[in-house]
Amino acid sequence: MHAFNLQPKPLSLAERLADMAVDALIDEADLSPKPALVDRRGNGAHTDLHLGLMHASALSLWPAFKEMAQAASEFGEVGLPLREAIGLIGREGEQAMLATTHGVNTHRGAIWALGLLVTAAALEPESTAPGAIALRAARLALLDDRYAPHPLSHGAQVAQRYGARGAREEAQLGFPAVIQRALPQLKHSRAAGHGEQNARLDALLAIMSSLADTCVLYRAGETGLQTMQLGAQAVLEAGGSASLAGRRRLHRLDEQLIALNASPGGAADLLAACLFLDRIESGDSIIQGVF
Repeated sequence: MHAFNLQPKPLSLAERLADMAVDALIDEADLSPKPALVDRRGNGAHTDLHLGLMHASALSLWPAFKEMAQAASEFGEVGLPLREAIGLIGREGEQAMLATTHGVNTHRGAIWALGLLVTAAALEPESTAPGAIALRAARLALLDDRYAPHPLSHGAQVAQRYGARGAREEAQLGFPAVIQRALPQLKHSRAAGHGEQNARLDALLAIMSSLADTCVLYRAGETGLQTMQLGAQAVLEAGGSASLAGRRRLHRLDEQLIALNASPGGAADLLAACLFLDRIESGDSIIQGVF
Protein backbone atom coordinates (compact mmCIF):
# COMPACT_ATOMS: atom_id res chain seq x y z
CA MET A 1 0.00 0.00 0.00
CA HIS A 2 1.29 3.43 -0.92
CA ALA A 3 2.17 5.60 2.08
CA PHE A 4 -0.13 8.39 0.89
CA ASN A 5 -3.10 6.01 1.08
CA LEU A 6 -2.61 5.28 4.76
CA GLN A 7 -5.30 6.70 7.02
CA PRO A 8 -4.13 8.32 10.26
CA LYS A 9 -4.98 6.40 13.39
CA PRO A 10 -7.89 8.06 15.22
CA LEU A 11 -6.84 9.80 18.41
CA SER A 12 -8.03 8.38 21.71
CA LEU A 13 -10.14 10.43 24.11
CA ALA A 14 -7.09 10.92 26.35
CA GLU A 15 -5.00 12.15 23.43
CA ARG A 16 -7.68 14.59 22.30
CA LEU A 17 -8.07 16.03 25.79
CA ALA A 18 -4.30 16.37 26.13
CA ASP A 19 -4.22 18.18 22.78
CA MET A 20 -6.92 20.57 23.97
CA ALA A 21 -5.13 21.30 27.24
CA VAL A 22 -1.83 22.05 25.50
CA ASP A 23 -3.63 24.14 22.87
CA ALA A 24 -5.23 26.17 25.68
CA LEU A 25 -1.83 26.85 27.26
CA ILE A 26 -0.33 27.91 23.93
CA ASP A 27 -3.33 30.10 23.12
CA GLU A 28 -3.00 31.79 26.51
CA ALA A 29 0.72 32.39 25.99
CA ASP A 30 0.22 33.80 22.48
CA LEU A 31 -2.63 36.13 23.43
CA SER A 32 -1.49 39.77 23.18
CA PRO A 33 -1.31 42.37 24.65
CA LYS A 34 -1.64 40.84 28.13
CA PRO A 35 -0.77 43.15 31.04
CA ALA A 36 2.66 42.30 32.51
CA LEU A 37 2.52 38.73 31.16
CA VAL A 38 4.64 36.96 28.57
CA ASP A 39 3.08 37.34 25.13
CA ARG A 40 4.05 37.99 21.51
CA ARG A 41 5.35 41.46 22.44
CA GLY A 42 7.85 40.40 25.09
CA ASN A 43 8.42 39.11 28.61
CA GLY A 44 6.14 41.42 30.58
CA ALA A 45 7.24 41.65 34.20
CA HIS A 46 9.40 38.51 33.92
CA THR A 47 13.15 38.25 33.48
CA ASP A 48 13.35 34.44 33.27
CA LEU A 49 10.51 33.73 30.82
CA HIS A 50 9.92 34.17 27.10
CA LEU A 51 7.33 32.97 24.62
CA GLY A 52 9.42 30.11 23.25
CA LEU A 53 9.94 28.77 26.76
CA MET A 54 6.19 28.95 27.45
CA HIS A 55 5.51 26.95 24.29
CA ALA A 56 8.12 24.33 25.15
CA SER A 57 6.76 24.05 28.68
CA ALA A 58 3.20 23.56 27.42
CA LEU A 59 4.27 20.83 25.00
CA SER A 60 6.22 19.03 27.74
CA LEU A 61 2.99 18.59 29.71
CA TRP A 62 1.14 16.66 26.97
CA PRO A 63 2.10 13.20 28.31
CA ALA A 64 0.95 14.10 31.83
CA PHE A 65 -2.44 15.37 30.64
CA LYS A 66 -2.89 12.23 28.55
CA GLU A 67 -2.04 9.98 31.50
CA MET A 68 -4.48 11.85 33.75
CA ALA A 69 -7.29 11.35 31.25
CA GLN A 70 -6.37 7.68 30.92
CA ALA A 71 -6.44 7.31 34.70
CA ALA A 72 -9.92 8.82 34.78
CA SER A 73 -11.13 6.31 32.21
CA GLU A 74 -9.54 3.43 34.13
CA PHE A 75 -10.84 4.35 37.60
CA GLY A 76 -14.17 5.57 36.26
CA GLU A 77 -15.28 7.60 39.27
CA VAL A 78 -14.30 10.43 41.60
CA GLY A 79 -12.49 8.92 44.55
CA LEU A 80 -9.26 8.85 46.49
CA PRO A 81 -7.55 6.28 44.21
CA LEU A 82 -8.05 8.55 41.18
CA ARG A 83 -7.09 11.67 43.14
CA GLU A 84 -3.82 10.11 44.25
CA ALA A 85 -3.09 8.70 40.81
CA ILE A 86 -3.41 12.08 39.10
CA GLY A 87 -1.46 13.70 41.95
CA LEU A 88 1.49 11.44 41.19
CA ILE A 89 1.15 12.06 37.46
CA GLY A 90 1.02 15.81 38.09
CA ARG A 91 4.21 15.74 40.15
CA GLU A 92 5.97 13.74 37.44
CA GLY A 93 4.66 16.21 34.87
CA GLU A 94 6.05 19.09 36.90
CA GLN A 95 9.48 17.46 36.91
CA ALA A 96 9.30 17.03 33.13
CA MET A 97 8.35 20.70 32.81
CA LEU A 98 11.24 21.83 35.02
CA ALA A 99 13.66 19.67 33.03
CA THR A 100 12.45 21.37 29.85
CA THR A 101 12.66 24.88 31.29
CA HIS A 102 15.92 24.30 33.21
CA GLY A 103 14.21 24.87 36.53
CA VAL A 104 11.96 27.80 35.66
CA ASN A 105 8.40 27.50 36.99
CA THR A 106 6.32 28.20 33.91
CA HIS A 107 3.11 26.21 34.43
CA ARG A 108 2.94 24.76 37.95
CA GLY A 109 -0.45 26.34 38.61
CA ALA A 110 -1.74 25.28 35.21
CA ILE A 111 -0.80 21.64 35.89
CA TRP A 112 -3.10 21.74 38.91
CA ALA A 113 -6.02 23.51 37.24
CA LEU A 114 -5.92 21.87 33.82
CA GLY A 115 -4.99 18.49 35.26
CA LEU A 116 -8.15 18.46 37.34
CA LEU A 117 -10.28 19.63 34.43
CA VAL A 118 -8.80 17.11 31.97
CA THR A 119 -9.47 14.34 34.47
CA ALA A 120 -13.01 15.57 35.12
CA ALA A 121 -13.74 15.80 31.39
CA ALA A 122 -12.50 12.24 30.81
CA LEU A 123 -14.67 10.87 33.62
CA GLU A 124 -17.90 11.73 31.80
CA PRO A 125 -17.03 12.63 28.20
CA GLU A 126 -20.69 12.95 27.25
CA SER A 127 -21.11 15.73 29.85
CA THR A 128 -19.42 18.75 28.27
CA ALA A 129 -21.05 21.68 30.09
CA PRO A 130 -18.30 23.76 31.75
CA GLY A 131 -20.15 23.90 35.07
CA ALA A 132 -20.52 20.13 35.20
CA ILE A 133 -16.85 19.54 34.41
CA ALA A 134 -15.81 22.14 37.00
CA LEU A 135 -18.02 20.49 39.63
CA ARG A 136 -16.41 17.09 39.05
CA ALA A 137 -12.99 18.75 39.24
CA ALA A 138 -14.00 20.37 42.54
CA ARG A 139 -14.98 17.00 43.99
CA LEU A 140 -11.53 15.70 43.10
CA ALA A 141 -9.78 18.78 44.51
CA LEU A 142 -11.56 18.33 47.84
CA LEU A 143 -9.92 14.92 48.34
CA ASP A 144 -6.64 14.89 50.25
CA ASP A 145 -3.75 13.20 48.44
CA ARG A 146 -1.96 11.29 51.22
CA TYR A 147 1.25 11.08 49.21
CA ALA A 148 1.55 14.73 48.26
CA PRO A 149 4.45 16.65 49.83
CA HIS A 150 3.32 19.66 51.84
CA PRO A 151 5.92 22.39 51.52
CA LEU A 152 4.19 25.74 51.26
CA SER A 153 4.39 27.12 47.74
CA HIS A 154 4.73 30.85 47.22
CA GLY A 155 1.04 30.98 46.43
CA ALA A 156 0.08 29.07 49.56
CA GLN A 157 2.29 31.27 51.75
CA VAL A 158 0.73 34.39 50.31
CA ALA A 159 -2.79 32.97 50.62
CA GLN A 160 -2.17 32.38 54.33
CA ARG A 161 -0.63 35.80 54.88
CA TYR A 162 -3.34 37.80 53.14
CA GLY A 163 -6.29 35.47 53.64
CA ALA A 164 -6.59 35.13 49.87
CA ARG A 165 -8.07 32.15 48.07
CA GLY A 166 -5.25 30.20 46.48
CA ALA A 167 -5.30 27.83 43.52
CA ARG A 168 -6.34 24.89 45.69
CA GLU A 169 -9.37 26.69 47.09
CA GLU A 170 -10.33 28.06 43.67
CA ALA A 171 -10.50 24.50 42.34
CA GLN A 172 -12.34 23.20 45.40
CA LEU A 173 -15.04 25.83 44.83
CA GLY A 174 -15.50 24.76 41.21
CA PHE A 175 -13.40 27.48 39.55
CA PRO A 176 -15.77 30.41 40.15
CA ALA A 177 -13.41 32.88 38.45
CA VAL A 178 -13.76 30.83 35.28
CA ILE A 179 -17.40 29.75 35.45
CA GLN A 180 -18.88 32.99 36.82
CA ARG A 181 -16.54 35.59 35.34
CA ALA A 182 -14.33 34.53 32.43
CA LEU A 183 -16.67 32.35 30.37
CA PRO A 184 -19.65 34.76 30.56
CA GLN A 185 -17.37 37.66 29.57
CA LEU A 186 -15.85 35.65 26.72
CA LYS A 187 -19.31 34.90 25.31
CA HIS A 188 -20.55 38.47 25.87
CA SER A 189 -17.60 39.99 24.01
CA ARG A 190 -17.97 37.52 21.16
CA ALA A 191 -21.69 38.31 20.88
CA ALA A 192 -20.83 42.02 20.76
CA GLY A 193 -18.61 41.38 17.73
CA HIS A 194 -15.35 42.28 19.46
CA GLY A 195 -13.32 39.56 17.71
CA GLU A 196 -11.82 36.43 19.22
CA GLN A 197 -8.54 37.90 20.51
CA ASN A 198 -10.30 40.85 22.15
CA ALA A 199 -12.91 38.52 23.63
CA ARG A 200 -10.14 36.41 25.19
CA LEU A 201 -8.42 39.53 26.53
CA ASP A 202 -11.72 40.62 28.06
CA ALA A 203 -12.09 37.18 29.67
CA LEU A 204 -8.62 37.58 31.20
CA LEU A 205 -9.54 41.04 32.46
CA ALA A 206 -12.75 39.68 33.99
CA ILE A 207 -10.65 37.22 35.98
CA MET A 208 -8.14 39.91 36.97
CA SER A 209 -10.86 42.29 38.13
CA SER A 210 -11.91 40.01 41.00
CA LEU A 211 -9.23 37.36 41.58
CA ALA A 212 -6.99 37.63 44.62
CA ASP A 213 -4.07 36.57 42.43
CA THR A 214 -1.43 35.09 44.73
CA CYS A 215 1.26 35.62 42.07
CA VAL A 216 0.59 39.36 42.19
CA LEU A 217 0.38 39.36 45.99
CA TYR A 218 3.72 37.55 46.24
CA ARG A 219 5.48 39.96 43.89
CA ALA A 220 3.78 43.27 44.74
CA GLY A 221 1.60 42.87 47.82
CA GLU A 222 -1.80 44.46 48.29
CA THR A 223 -0.81 47.53 46.26
CA GLY A 224 -0.16 45.35 43.24
CA LEU A 225 -3.40 43.44 43.71
CA GLN A 226 -5.47 46.59 43.97
CA THR A 227 -3.77 48.04 40.91
CA MET A 228 -4.53 44.88 38.95
CA GLN A 229 -8.17 44.58 40.00
CA LEU A 230 -9.09 48.25 39.58
CA GLY A 231 -7.16 48.57 36.33
CA ALA A 232 -8.78 45.48 34.80
CA GLN A 233 -12.24 46.67 35.79
CA ALA A 234 -11.49 50.09 34.29
CA VAL A 235 -10.65 48.51 30.93
CA LEU A 236 -13.93 46.60 30.88
CA GLU A 237 -15.93 49.66 31.93
CA ALA A 238 -14.30 51.69 29.14
CA GLY A 239 -15.66 49.26 26.56
CA GLY A 240 -13.20 46.39 26.80
CA SER A 241 -10.06 45.69 24.83
CA ALA A 242 -11.82 46.19 21.49
CA SER A 243 -12.47 49.89 22.18
CA LEU A 244 -9.98 52.71 21.81
CA ALA A 245 -10.60 53.92 25.36
CA GLY A 246 -10.25 50.37 26.66
CA ARG A 247 -6.96 49.89 24.81
CA ARG A 248 -5.58 53.07 26.33
CA ARG A 249 -6.48 51.84 29.81
CA LEU A 250 -5.05 48.40 29.02
CA HIS A 251 -1.76 49.98 27.97
CA ARG A 252 -1.71 51.99 31.19
CA LEU A 253 -2.41 48.89 33.28
CA ASP A 254 0.44 47.07 31.55
CA GLU A 255 2.82 49.91 32.43
CA GLN A 256 1.65 50.04 36.04
CA LEU A 257 1.95 46.31 36.66
CA ILE A 258 5.39 46.08 35.04
CA ALA A 259 6.57 49.00 37.21
CA LEU A 260 5.33 47.08 40.27
CA ASN A 261 6.88 43.81 39.03
CA ALA A 262 3.37 42.35 39.37
CA SER A 263 2.60 39.55 36.93
CA PRO A 264 -0.92 38.06 37.14
CA GLY A 265 0.20 34.47 36.63
CA GLY A 266 -2.75 33.04 38.54
CA ALA A 267 -5.17 34.82 36.23
CA ALA A 268 -3.25 33.50 33.21
CA ASP A 269 -3.60 29.91 34.47
CA LEU A 270 -7.34 30.40 34.88
CA LEU A 271 -7.62 31.90 31.40
CA ALA A 272 -6.08 28.69 30.05
CA ALA A 273 -8.69 26.75 32.05
CA CYS A 274 -11.39 28.98 30.53
CA LEU A 275 -10.14 28.36 26.99
CA PHE A 276 -9.99 24.61 27.63
CA LEU A 277 -13.58 24.47 28.87
CA ASP A 278 -14.73 26.72 26.05
CA ARG A 279 -13.06 24.45 23.50
CA ILE A 280 -14.84 21.42 24.95
CA GLU A 281 -18.21 23.14 25.08
CA SER A 282 -17.98 24.44 21.52
CA GLY A 283 -16.72 21.14 20.11
CA ASP A 284 -19.18 18.77 18.47
CA SER A 285 -18.14 15.79 20.55
CA ILE A 286 -15.12 14.82 22.61
CA ILE A 287 -16.36 11.25 22.47
CA GLN A 288 -16.08 11.01 18.70
CA GLY A 289 -13.26 13.55 18.44
CA VAL A 290 -15.06 15.84 16.02
CA PHE A 291 -14.14 19.49 16.49
